Amino acid sequence: MRYPILLLSIFLTIAQAAPLLTPPEVWKDYDPNQGDFKEEIIRQQTKDGIFSKESYISAYVNGEEVRVFCKYAVKEGAQKAPGLLNVHGWMGGPAIDMKYVNDGWAVMAHDYSGINKRSDYTQYPDALTHGHMEAKKMGHALIYDRMPDGSQTTNPKATSHYLWNAVQRRALSYLLAQKEVDASRIGAKGYSYGGTIMWNLGMDPRVKAIVAYFGIGWINYYRDRAVWMHNNPYQEPEKSPGQQLYLSAVAPQAHAPHITAASLWLNGSNDHHGGHERGCETFKSFKPGVPWDFAVQARGHHNTEKLGDNCKLWLEKHVLGKNHFWPQRPQSEIKLDEKGLPELHLTPSSPGEIKELQVYQCLKTSNNIARFWRDVDSVRQGNTWVAKLPVMNVDDYLFSYANIRYNNNCVLSSDFEAVIPSKLGKAMATDKKSDLISDGTGQWSHVGPAEGVGGVQGFRPLDNRRGTRNIQFSDPKWKAPQGSKLSFRFYCTQPQKVVLSANRRFTTELEITASNDWQSMTIPAKQLLSHGAGLSDWSVADSMGIIPKPGSDITKVIFAEFKWVK
Repeated sequence: MRYPILLLSIFLTIAQAAPLLTPPEVWKDYDPNQGDFKEEIIRQQTKDGIFSKESYISAYVNGEEVRVFCKYAVKEGAQKAPGLLNVHGWMGGPAIDMKYVNDGWAVMAHDYSGINKRSDYTQYPDALTHGHMEAKKMGHALIYDRMPDGSQTTNPKATSHYLWNAVQRRALSYLLAQKEVDASRIGAKGYSYGGTIMWNLGMDPRVKAIVAYFGIGWINYYRDRAVWMHNNPYQEPEKSPGQQLYLSAVAPQAHAPHITAASLWLNGSNDHHGGHERGCETFKSFKPGVPWDFAVQARGHHNTEKLGDNCKLWLEKHVLGKNHFWPQRPQSEIKLDEKGLPELHLTPSSPGEIKELQVYQCLKTSNNIARFWRDVDSVRQGNTWVAKLPVMNVDDYLFSYANIRYNNNCVLSSDFEAVIPSKLGKAMATDKKSDLISDGTGQWSHVGPAEGVGGVQGFRPLDNRRGTRNIQFSDPKWKAPQGSKLSFRFYCTQPQKVVLSANRRFTTELEITASNDWQSMTIPAKQLLSHGAGLSDWSVADSMGIIPKPGSDITKVIFAEFKWVK
């Protein structure tokens, strides 16, 4: 009786030791050109020199037929036009980027979210209901490392991510089938979750170049379980079998060693997709000779408006073959100076082409979403820029990187540098806490400088819908002392009502009374409530926001001298 048990044990041991699947193995038998498109054109027109159509086509995935909703636009009469697949984000729908159409591209956009509240949407069959991003509302479930019944995923092709990638590749085939398109000049760009699935498309030999906004992986397991790269101390919880398979065969970062398209990643340092430093590390797995680069907007969340013309330059360079200037990667390192003060040494390429260069610094925070990035001055020494990076604790992490803008509006980020200063040598902590949160405009968003009576410098919010936010409290320098209260001054000649928030969840309504003089207000932490419970202490606040109540105008209020008081 022992032998069957022994054989079973041996079998399980062999199965557990078997190599996990990789993306090329998952996709080796998928042919996106297989089967009739069964094109159904529901709208088409030629207007102002642009031909456009909206249609349904069939994609064949896992033996099932998916009806995919697509949009297409190109200049009337175009021949041999470069093709661009434009991929939407989470819960989004297809949209044509007309800037590229007007520049001569043939642009295809398709729906993969299957949101059935729209008049036209991709229709998944009953066997593939996990393709609908609102599957949960429909009584189904999205599939990642676990199946709907809670069991571990054992087949990568059963995942929602595989399904969306398969539909995307079929949409690419449809783009190539358009008579105006030059199949030898194809690019793609994806926004948000469209960036997440863009990395699979980077393996497709039909694509010359991709641009991924935000999404680059490192979500499953890593973000979901807060396994940040610079947790101190660093620990990795055990991965489930489903997670191991998903990470090896399906996750975007697993595709990196197999990508052939020139790949550009554009991100915000505080965006919710994974952790931005792990995104930068992804490129170390690329094959030699495959072009890649990245730019990360400091303090950016889901926005990249300060990253120049990167997307356009990259696609034109690698798809159209235009001779655009694109600099080589910069070199950087954090060192200690002769006194033990940390400093970033940055040596960018083509220094004569540099328009501006900005170094950033962050202390301690391992979760990129919660970080506060300070602007740091740098001094040029020959072709190297040196920036002092004062710290408060030599045993905590210090982070730094730089953005370099070139004359052609290409913006490049240096590598993400992370060190514990005490491990570099005899490091010195010279930074000190500050109870003054903001002098002038400080680090508040969507504000402009303003001066009230008596010449007091402050700021005025500029956006009456979004109000203003400040995330600098995740920096130890401005973290509230235990037991402190928030104090600030305000100047307003018309009464207004605003809502003050901390960590987005805790709020309190404030009466901004009218006066011809400056007034002040002091707010204890417990005044801010979330579901009836008060904020325990201002020291737990990482962010603060001020928005107007309906009917009020926050742009008529000048704020000044936010500080912590005992």
